[in-house]
Amino acid sequence: MTYRYKRVFAIALDSIGIGEAPDAAKFNDVGADTLGHIGKYFAENVDGGLKLPNLQKLGLGNIRPADDPIPGCEPVEHPIGDFGKMTITSWGNDSLDGHWEMMCLPVKFNMSFFPEGFPQEIVDKLEKFSGRKVIVNKPYSGTEVIKDYGEHQMETGDLILYTSGDSVLQIAAHEDVIPVDELYRICEYARTLINGPEIVMGRVIARPYVGPDKDHFVRTANRHDYGLEPTEDTALDFLHNAGIDVLTVGKTYDIFSGHGVDKFWRNQSNMDGMDHVDEAMNEDFTGLCFVNLVDFDAMYGHRRNALGDGQALMDFDNRLGTVLANMHDDDLLIITADHGNDPTYTGTDHTREYVPLLAYSPSMIHPGQSLGIRSTASDMGATILDNFQVAGNGNGLSFLTHVA
Repeated sequence: MTYRYKRVFAIALDSIGIGEAPDAAKFNDVGADTLGHIGKYFAENVDGGLKLPNLQKLGLGNIRPADDPIPGCEPVEHPIGDFGKMTITSWGNDSLDGHWEMMCLPVKFNMSFFPEGFPQEIVDKLEKFSGRKVIVNKPYSGTEVIKDYGEHQMETGDLILYTSGDSVLQIAAHEDVIPVDELYRICEYARTLINGPEIVMGRVIARPYVGPDKDHFVRTANRHDYGLEPTEDTALDFLHNAGIDVLTVGKTYDIFSGHGVDKFWRNQSNMDGMDHVDEAMNEDFTGLCFVNLVDFDAMYGHRRNALGDGQALMDFDNRLGTVLANMHDDDLLIITADHGNDPTYTGTDHTREYVPLLAYSPSMIHPGQSLGIRSTASDMGATILDNFQVAGNGNGLSFLTHVA
């Protein structure tokens, strides 16, 4: 069978939002603007400002109105790609919500949150299963919690249990004190405690770290996410069941609990993820390669590090040049995000924002079109399904005819 595009590469720049969403007030995120504020920070503090030439020529700057540009990524007269932005409609604002919605399964039920810490019943069960004491048990920054409690954890072997403004249960431990495999087993058990019916949470995250003391602790790439099993089939399942190849890079596999995935790579970093993208581009497959690059979120957004976030964007933009140069005429590239995480905003949690949408192929007939404001991120999944002539679940509206 012949498809308009033989391979689709969809890259989610984790947390790179493009301005407050219509329901930002519900999340206390009015005024959040990840891309705009990174650009402003660089314009005011970094010689030369923000430079994103490849994203700019794809049309990233054209998403914004002319009177509200992204500093350092202004509109261009003739973008080589199509551009727009998508509205996240899922009830939550976590990576799971955004990624499921992109694959035609917006989350329309309430996840559990614990701003006062987890119930004693969960703590007791974790302690009994692990044979270790649980400490902290409240919302905390991931880097601050190991700075404040990491040395205690090394001395006692306790488990550092914490959460955030998202529906996540996180457990941190020093790799020399609790081996990674043991931490994984504990987190796998923790996942069974929050699958419902009373408590339903989006993710359990294992957060191993290393280092000699609180001034030198570093979280490692052995992080592992244990997501809620998809409640229904997603676009990944529809593609897989139709015999279309599904490849994933980064935490995408974990977010979907492996459902519908034929081959996957995990990431050590954004640049490691882009190495895997280069590897996937050298493979002969027919289908989707769905990529998540998490450093923007985990390393910089949550840590409110605008300088690091912008530098990571410029590093990605540089690697994007290689992707563009190696694309085949029957390849389609889609670049987006799952939510915002404004590094200049208050707090340390995700911010509710529109997410950018860029689409490009060397063989696009009429590039430079606006895709407008999409009413749901499921439009992306619907477009991918449409390309491969696979029926979905009715969520989302395809924009394939615009990018053909």
